[in-house]
Amino acid sequence: MSITIRLYQQGDAHDIAELYNRHRDNPNPVAGGITGEELERELAERDTATFLVAVDGGRVVGTFGLFHNTGRRSARAGELIADMFFVAPAYRNGVITGRLFTEAVEWMIRTGCLVLRLTVNPANTVAFRLYRRVGCVSVGQTVPGEDGNVELHNYIPLILRSVFADLGAEVRSALGGLNSFGTVTEARDDELRSDVLLVDGVRTVTYTLALGEFQLTATVDVDRGLVREASITGPDGAHRALRIEEPPYRVRAPRGVEPYRFASGGLAVEVDGDDGTVRVLADGHHGPVFVSTWPSCRADRPAGWREGEPRELDLVPVEHGVRITERCGDDEVVGTVTLTEGVLSQDFAFTRPPGRIFQTVGLRQGTFAQGSEQAHPIGLGIGVRDASEVVAAAQVAPLGSELTWNGAAWRVQVPVQEPVRIIHSVLLERGLTPGPDGVARLRTVLRPQDAPAERATTAPRPVEGPRRLQLDASAAGVTAWREGAVKVLRSPFPRTRAFGNNPRWSAGMWVTAEHSRFSRASGLGWGVRSTAAWEEKHPLGLYGPQEGIGWELTASEDTARPVRVDIQAPDTEEEVVLWLTPNTPRETTVVIESAGTRWELNSPDFRQVWAAAAAVRLSDGSWLHCRPAHPGSAEAEIVLRTTPSGLLVGCASPARRKNAWHLAVSSEPGL
Repeated sequence: MSITIRLYQQGDAHDIAELYNRHRDNPNPVAGGITGEELERELAERDTATFLVAVDGGRVVGTFGLFHNTGRRSARAGELIADMFFVAPAYRNGVITGRLFTEAVEWMIRTGCLVLRLTVNPANTVAFRLYRRVGCVSVGQTVPGEDGNVELHNYIPLILRSVFADLGAEVRSALGGLNSFGTVTEARDDELRSDVLLVDGVRTVTYTLALGEFQLTATVDVDRGLVREASITGPDGAHRALRIEEPPYRVRAPRGVEPYRFASGGLAVEVDGDDGTVRVLADGHHGPVFVSTWPSCRADRPAGWREGEPRELDLVPVEHGVRITERCGDDEVVGTVTLTEGVLSQDFAFTRPPGRIFQTVGLRQGTFAQGSEQAHPIGLGIGVRDASEVVAAAQVAPLGSELTWNGAAWRVQVPVQEPVRIIHSVLLERGLTPGPDGVARLRTVLRPQDAPAERATTAPRPVEGPRRLQLDASAAGVTAWREGAVKVLRSPFPRTRAFGNNPRWSAGMWVTAEHSRFSRASGLGWGVRSTAAWEEKHPLGLYGPQEGIGWELTASEDTARPVRVDIQAPDTEEEVVLWLTPNTPRETTVVIESAGTRWELNSPDFRQVWAAAAAVRLSDGSWLHCRPAHPGSAEAEIVLRTTPSGLLVGCASPARRKNAWHLAVSSEPGL
């Protein structure tokens, strides 16, 4: 086997698309796969810095890309985002993985882009340990968000470039002989925790690098993207400080500008003074009902839907809204955002075409429809192709059509008068096409809805037999639940395994604190619990002192009465989630109540759906029912996620509220 690592060439796209489509664990899954043309378009739209291809006998067996943006995220000055890092399974035990990574980082050092960012599924322990072994550190969120990944940073190129001039001939010679960063960095564990240390109020990470017989120690200011101090220690123990050169760029820091806010007719608009993001809040809806990013006057630096760079923006009040101006040298973008009678207007004038805009509809329950087509429940993979990993594979909305989302309290409508691509059922990319007067106009209509009528439901017939529940503090949850002969939950106890994007699955029912389900940066997580010990307060009650969470079960011997779960988390900031891994077959049926409508869905048809109540078909044909114990709470919702490990159910409530859920097992779906 003779492996060649080379730069991407015209003609590679189809082979790469076939490589990704052959393997379900590829890093950029798209429902139905991608074509070579879509891959070519994606590389162009991401403003690709470099793209490496591993070839064996003319066959593409691996890839590694460095990008200025990915749609989800946008790199700061001096940063590049690594993505599309994939090696065919038959080649993963060889040297190809390390060679791709090392050659990509060496390219960064030569070109002056000095900080590498990447995301990884922490449940993929092989990949996660590899990144940790080659110097990747955690400086932000330490558990996976809704996308299922954690973000890591690698500052080795920044360190080496900053001190290179003062290293000395022997150390430079050792540096020139490197063939893998896995032999350079000190070992880091594979725990999901931050590597940041606060030093004099500055967030820092420290590296110790082995360069031949020399040891280089450096501390990095992660927010400014600078090396604070560095030193070299020789084989004789001699130690000296190194002179540090600043990188050839400046990282822009947020100015901390308060959002500009205006309101009308039950709606409130907030414009972020740092990155220009528009958020629309609506009475009766938990979280923003609509979010729109700022396009940026640099077309190659658009904001991602998960984050935006701080920018120098001028905000000036106008009638019914605000005017936003960004200047980049001689280029300028002026955006006027107004809200009048439920119509959000975004008008843009510019000297050069700016970057693209991503818009997220914040409705989680309800339906989505394109024009006169059949409405589908809101959820990834339902009704449209889920292209959230490769935006270029998104579905193009026909010009002149209208996209409509109907929720329980609000309706959102987007008239398609300019290019619109549907990335998934609540995420759009909108282009800016100027009219005859040079102004590009986007319109979004937000209208209140009548509350859905109460649906009459009958109590489903319970499963007969004794009820048996078992909690274990070492698993931080319920490890076994049987109703008669029905096994209700799956659990690997006493072992710990990965489930979906959670590397620490041990119980079939557990509770965690998570970021808000509407958090732009992360969304709701995956129930990754900490390694801190939990205490058993009584046979059906647990308490986590570190998390500040206590929860208990009330389980009558009468199986006609549901199991009640009460959760107390008075000091938790965002969301409290009761997680369940029901004992279902690989493919199952779920029945949900969403915005007052009952839907029956097959689990392979969605990645994620939200509901007010849900019933899940178990392996023996029985049904597990989940609903809030306090009916009518619009803020208590259930998320259902289909994963290769099985179905994951999360019952989410805002913190510092009454958090109680009813769980029951019956012979029919009810709802």
